[in-house]
Amino acid sequence: MKKKIKVAFQGEKGAYSHLACLEVFPNIESVPCPTFEEAFQLAQDNPEYKIVIPIENSLAGRVADIHYLIPKYKLQIHAEHFQKVSHNLLGIKGAEIKDIKTVRSHSQAIGQCKKMILQNKLEPIIAADTAGSAKYISAKKDKTESAIASVLAAKIYDLDIIKKNVEDESGNVTRFFIMANETKHPETKDKKYITSCIFKLKSVPAALYKALGGFATNGVNLCKLESFSVKNTFDQVNFYIDIEGHIEDPQLQKALEELGFHTEKLDVLGVYEANNFRLTNK
Repeated sequence: MKKKIKVAFQGEKGAYSHLACLEVFPNIESVPCPTFEEAFQLAQDNPEYKIVIPIENSLAGRVADIHYLIPKYKLQIHAEHFQKVSHNLLGIKGAEIKDIKTVRSHSQAIGQCKKMILQNKLEPIIAADTAGSAKYISAKKDKTESAIASVLAAKIYDLDIIKKNVEDESGNVTRFFIMANETKHPETKDKKYITSCIFKLKSVPAALYKALGGFATNGVNLCKLESFSVKNTFDQVNFYIDIEGHIEDPQLQKALEELGFHTEKLDVLGVYEANNFRLTNK
């Protein structure tokens, strides 16, 4: 019998991160963690574990704290995954929409389902996460209480799906990283790759302009550039970049070499195949 892959995620079972784990690795031993940091710590201490971590959402933007945890724990990105997020209104068995008075979920899920909440005159209750909300109402067994969560959460906690796809906007997608303690780069083939890095510039005039110039002169495309503050300072920032191409590409190597001249620190976070979602949704 094939040994199950051990994969950790943040949240309760039934969370969208759990759903992403199952889509990437159908045969897994899934390990829920209360916080993102505990998931990172688990993978750092146990090389046999992988983690599936949300990095950004198409509606809500980047996920708080992840940009700080990545350089702290120095795990490597092995792959990316794009997970469609479909919110559902869940209730206990036999509950109907006319019975419900309150709806519980994560703040982002509540914010993304405002129309349904207003139309049905529900009282929103902010909770730590979506799946935890489903678990809570399952235990309470109160027909007046509901949760916004995934279909997987409904199945795990034996809840009825009262309304499907209750989000205000369709096309809600979360990008995840599959990360682990092992440093490995795929062999370069006739495929599209992404190389991800974090760097801190030298504190001199025009440092960012000069640092990015190497990508222009070498014909290398950046598909993401983000800044985020260095903790406990207001005058320095780190930059996160996604670069189209494999780190073994000569032109990309030249661009990174030029970037290195203008940085105090440069960490390559991973080299991985571009997900098909990225290629088909340009």
